[in-house]
Amino acid sequence: MTDDMLPPVDDLTAPWWDATRERRLLLQKCGACAAVQHYPRRVCTSCGAVDAHTWVEACGLGTVDSYTVVHRAPAPGVAVPYTVARVRLAEGPLILTRLTGVPDDGTAFDAELELTWLPLADGRHLPAFRACAVPSAGRRGD
Repeated sequence: MTDDMLPPVDDLTAPWWDATRERRLLLQKCGACAAVQHYPRRVCTSCGAVDAHTWVEACGLGTVDSYTVVHRAPAPGVAVPYTVARVRLAEGPLILTRLTGVPDDGTAFDAELELTWLPLADGRHLPAFRACAVPSAGRRGD
């Protein structure tokens, strides 16, 4: 990703972006109804509350909700093909993200995923997801 393509930071998104420097995925939690949402917004998408949002750390697990394979680069220097997926996080919200390690043959739907990170030139990271090394049935604590 070139410097002119780096995502902007503002007062609302700064805590989220700061956490990506430490490879932590934060979600907003509404102080009024306790709903969890992603991407950062000023308004709760569940109850409409406009204040008292806090941040909670995501566990880093999710499943493929939908995906597409991009074959045409959106800008010079962007390697193709790559997969963009809508991932349902374990906490409930959806996130639009890069997907790796999952076949693009139609069998990826509902695949179990774990969080990984793509570095940006300024030290921030973009969350991405990959196929879980160990399915949930084989994980400890389930």
